[in-house]
Amino acid sequence: MCYYLRLRMKKYNPLKIERKQQKKWDIFKAKDGSKKPKFYVLVEFPYPSGEGLHVGHARSYIALDIVARKKRMENFNVLFPIGWDAFGLPTENYAVKTGIHPKKATKKNTDNYRRQLKKLGLSFDWSREINTTDSDYYKWTQWIFIQLFKKGMAYKDRILINWCPFCKIGLANEEVVNDKCERCEKKVVKKEKEQWMLRITRYADRLIKDLDLVDYPERVKISQKEWIGKSRGLEIKFQVNKSNIPVFTTRPDTLFGCNYLVLAPEHSLIKELEGQITNFKAVKEYIEESKARMERERISKEKNGIELKGIKAVNPVNGRKIPIFVADYVLMHYGSGAIMAVPDHDQRDFEFAKKYNLAIIEVIKSDIKRDYNSAYEGEGVLINSDRFDGMKSKDAKERISQWLIKKGLARKSINYKLRDWVFSRQRYWGEPIPMIKCEKCGWSPVEEKDLPVELPRVKEYKPTNKGESPLAQAKTWLNVKCPKCKGPGQRETDVMPNWAGSNWYFLRYCDPKNNKKLADLKKLSYWMPVDWYNGGMEHTTLHLLYSRFIYKFLWDIGAVSKDIEPYKKRTSHGMILGQGGIKMSKSKNNVINPEEVIEEYGADTLRVYEMFMGPFEQAIPWDTKGVKGVRRFLEKVWKIKDKAGKTDKLEGLVHKTINKVSKDIEQLKFNTAVSSLMVLANEMEKQEVSSKHYSLLLILLNPFAPYITEEIWQELGLKGNCFSQKWPKYDSKLIKEKTITLIVQINGKIRDRIEIEAGVSEKDAKKNALASEKVKKWIGSKNIKKVIFIKDKIINFVI
Repeated sequence: MCYYLRLRMKKYNPLKIERKQQKKWDIFKAKDGSKKPKFYVLVEFPYPSGEGLHVGHARSYIALDIVARKKRMENFNVLFPIGWDAFGLPTENYAVKTGIHPKKATKKNTDNYRRQLKKLGLSFDWSREINTTDSDYYKWTQWIFIQLFKKGMAYKDRILINWCPFCKIGLANEEVVNDKCERCEKKVVKKEKEQWMLRITRYADRLIKDLDLVDYPERVKISQKEWIGKSRGLEIKFQVNKSNIPVFTTRPDTLFGCNYLVLAPEHSLIKELEGQITNFKAVKEYIEESKARMERERISKEKNGIELKGIKAVNPVNGRKIPIFVADYVLMHYGSGAIMAVPDHDQRDFEFAKKYNLAIIEVIKSDIKRDYNSAYEGEGVLINSDRFDGMKSKDAKERISQWLIKKGLARKSINYKLRDWVFSRQRYWGEPIPMIKCEKCGWSPVEEKDLPVELPRVKEYKPTNKGESPLAQAKTWLNVKCPKCKGPGQRETDVMPNWAGSNWYFLRYCDPKNNKKLADLKKLSYWMPVDWYNGGMEHTTLHLLYSRFIYKFLWDIGAVSKDIEPYKKRTSHGMILGQGGIKMSKSKNNVINPEEVIEEYGADTLRVYEMFMGPFEQAIPWDTKGVKGVRRFLEKVWKIKDKAGKTDKLEGLVHKTINKVSKDIEQLKFNTAVSSLMVLANEMEKQEVSSKHYSLLLILLNPFAPYITEEIWQELGLKGNCFSQKWPKYDSKLIKEKTITLIVQINGKIRDRIEIEAGVSEKDAKKNALASEKVKKWIGSKNIKKVIFIKDKIINFVI
C-alpha cells in the first residue's frame, strides 16, 4: 500500500492530534489599535479553587471561544482574554485547614486551571493574563478606592453586618448559605460593626436609566431594576406626641384605611420615647432578638411584633389615634424604617392585623367580587374616605397627595431599596484597604506613590478573638506614619471584598502591563465597550451592578475614555447537571472532571457535546450516551476526508448549513448549529464529496472542534491554517426552497396543507387552494368575505 493511501486511512486519534496542535496554539493575540474592526469577547474570569474545573465551568468558555473564533474568521481584531479572580474566602478556608499559605495555594490552583483550559483548545490571548492577587494588579484596585475616598464616595459607618460568632468574621450575603456560615456551617447572626462603605446609591438613577442602552436579556434588566428598587411616592408625617414620624408610601389613596404604624426595631424614635413607652423592657428584649436575626429570616418568617404601649400616632387625614408596633419584618434601610399599615389592602398587614385583633377598614371598592379572607391590593373606587369617596384610586392618589402637601403634612419623595455597598471584610486573603488613621488627622489615604500596600505574610490566618482581621497582628506592617502630620498612625486592617478586583478587570485586559495608569486612555478608547460578555445567571445582578457603578465613577474622574455602558451585550448559560438532572456537587459524588472526558473521548468531543447537549441558556443534565454520539460524528467527519473528490450534488445543502451555523452562533443556538453540521456530514458520508464543500464543512466546524479540523486541513495539504480562513458566505439563491407547504385555513382553522412552488403570488396561491377538494367541501356555497395571505406560509379564507 502506498504511503499516501496509508496517510488517508489513518485512524482518528484525538489525544495524539491534540498534543501535536497544542504546541503551536498560543497564537491568538489581539493587536492594540489595529485597523481591523475590533471585537471584545469576555467570559467571567474563574475563581481558581483547589478542585479545578468541572464540565459546567467549561460550557461558557467553549461557547464564547466559538464566537471569538468565528469573529476572527470574519476579519475582526478579537480580544478574548483570561485571568484569575483569586482573592477570597475559599482559598483562605483552605489555608486555615491545611496551613498552606494562600499565595502558594493560589499559584498551585491557577497553574492547574491554566493547564486545563489549554487542554480545551480555548483561543485566549494568554499574553494579557491577569491575577487579582498580584500586587501589580491590586495596586490599581487600591488606587480606585483612594479616588472614591477623595470624592466622598468611600466612608466609614457603624452598621449591622452578617457575623459568624464561631469564625469571628464578617460575611457578605453571598457567604451566608441558609443563614449559616459558608466556612464553618454555623448559625450566622447580625452584629454592629464599623465598616467601609461605598456610596453606590448616588448612582442609582444612572444605573437604571442606562439599562436602555444595552443588549441584556429582559430578566437581567428587571433583576437590576428590582435590586435598585426605585419607587415614587409620598413621605407623610404622622404625629407622635411632640415628634413626627416620616412614613413613605406609594398608596396615599389607602390612607383612610391606615389604623396602625409599624417601626423597624432599629428606629431611633423608640429610644427617644423610651420614657413614655410603658412596656419598654419587653420592647427592648424583642428588639435585641430581632437584631440577631438574618434579614432573609425577618422578611420570610411569620409576621410578629410588639405594641409600643403608652404612645399613639395620629393619622393625618382623619385625626384618628392609632397604635404603634415594632416588628422585625420592617427594615430600617427601606424608606424611613416605618410603614403605615392598611390591613384591608396589603396582605402582610392583613395577616398582622388578624393575629393581633386589629380593625380592618375597607377603603378601596373593587369592580370584581372579592374574597374578604385576604387583602385586596388592586385599585378601584374610594369608600370610607370622607370627601374623596367615589373617586378612582388613580385620581385620589394625586388629590390626597396635593391636599397633604398643602397642609404641610407630606412631601413627594423617591425611595430606593438599594443600600450603600459594604466594602470591609475582617479576614486576611484580600486587598489591603489603603487607609491610615491617626488620632490627630483621622483617616487619610496612603500616598499614591507608596502603592501598592502589599499584603504582609502572617503565620495565623484566623481572625482574632476581638473579631479583627489577622492583619491586626502584623505589628511591623500595622504601625506607620500618618501621611498628613507624619505622627504615629495605623493601617486599616480590614481587607476589600471579593467584588473589589472583579468590578474593573475588563479594563485591565485592555492594557495589562501598564505601571503608570490603570490603563491607557487610547487603548481603552479602542477596545471598550466589551462587545459580548457571558457568565453565570447568578452574577447578573450584583456583579453587573457593581462593575457598572465603578465604570461610571471612573468616567466621572476621567480615568476612562468613554461615557458608555461597559458591557454592550450580556448573555448567560444554564448549568450542566449531573446525570438524572441532579445538581453536581462533591457531596453527591457526581462531579465530572473534563480531563477524564478528554482522556477517553478527546477535547473536541467534549467541546461539541457541551454545545450540542441542549439550549445554551437552559440547565441540561450530562448524558454519557450523548458524548459517545458526538464522538461518532467526529469520526465520521474524519473518515469523509478519505473520499474527498471533485464533484457532488450538495451545493444547496452546504449553503443552507452556512446560513444556519452563521446565524445560530450569533443567537447562542449552538445545539441547532451542531445539528445542521451533523446533517451535512451524514449527506457527505452517503456520496462523493467535492474537496471544496468538504473544506467548507471543516471551516464551519472549526470553532466547535478546532483540533480535528486543523489536523485534517494540514493532512489534505490545504493552504494556511483552518482557523485563519475566511468565514464562508452563503448564496441566497441556493438556499431558497423550490416548493413549500402552504397551510390553508378557513375562519382561522386549518383545513388542508398543499405543496406549491415557493414564492407564488396571492392570486396563484388562492387558485391552488380553492382547487383542493377539502377546501371545496368546507367552503361549499358560502361567500368568501376576506382573504388573509402570508407569503410561503398561510392563506386564510374568512367566510
